Amino acid sequence: FPCPGPERFMAGERGAFRVSHTPEPHHLRTQNILGDHPEVRGLIGRNPWSFAIIVAGVALQMTLAWGVGSRPWWVILAVAWLVGAFVNHAMYVMIHEAAHNLIFGRRWQNYLVGILADSVNVLPAAISFRGYHLMHHAHQGVYDLDADVPSRWEARLIGYGALGKSLWLLLFPLFQLTRPPRLRQIAFLNRWVLLNWASAALVATFVVLLLGWGALGYLLASFFFAVGLHPLGARWIQEHYLTHDPQETYSYYGLANVVAMNVGYHNEHHDFPSIPWNRLPRLKAAAPEYYEGLAYHGSWTGLLLRFVFDQELSLFSRMIRARARTRD
Repeated sequence: FPCPGPERFMAGERGAFRVSHTPEPHHLRTQNILGDHPEVRGLIGRNPWSFAIIVAGVALQMTLAWGVGSRPWWVILAVAWLVGAFVNHAMYVMIHEAAHNLIFGRRWQNYLVGILADSVNVLPAAISFRGYHLMHHAHQGVYDLDADVPSRWEARLIGYGALGKSLWLLLFPLFQLTRPPRLRQIAFLNRWVLLNWASAALVATFVVLLLGWGALGYLLASFFFAVGLHPLGARWIQEHYLTHDPQETYSYYGLANVVAMNVGYHNEHHDFPSIPWNRLPRLKAAAPEYYEGLAYHGSWTGLLLRFVFDQELSLFSRMIRARARTRD
């Protein structure tokens, strides 16, 4: 499936985003795949077994927090880096599944299991993520609607140097918190967000009282490693940073998909967000001619190093478009 030609894009100067004058690519590819492979519709559905993964992940993290909470700080950080980050990241993938209502049939059930998966993250985000992420799918690259696009001031602040980009990855959750005020059309607070916050506060309180501050520190370190300065943090670069300009969405097909619940299949997910994580490889296998010609990543570690040290890559290495998508 060919990408639009270079004439359909306006190259940004250094210190500016790349601008597209075409709609986001996934809606058209979805239509074409369904036309050529109508059997793909059979992959659409839910995976209630994801709930078992959530229960197991939360139980494992709480057990590890109990086990390392009284150990020296370097042991806490080592276990968080080597194990906890992967468990927390898997819980983020389950939050993502719940955001798309891909676990249970009723919306409120997905809200609740998303909050459960978020209980190990200390800083709650499951319900807020849901609202902003669904807008990202609907309006990919629209600066005032897509929270996945960095703010201009954020990109200018971080710049092109290795130190700035490393600090950005290390503090990635905090930078994400600065983006909602830019997206004025998206409501920030609702009763489910408040429930998410209250639940997280209650869990953190019980962790401190029952397991100690070291246990809470372990969970917090696991959270920051899962989404930041860690090979897993390269996922946020992999998905939409222009490493092979002008293609604006990329998949990752490396071994980490085994513990990351196929979250690397990002082109596939954007094309069919109603297909659960366990069936995304089957989508790629069913329509190989649409995916084998696309650039992809095979190593999150390699991508992390490239992003940090490549002076040509920065937070400005994103495609934006001026207007929202309109459906046929």
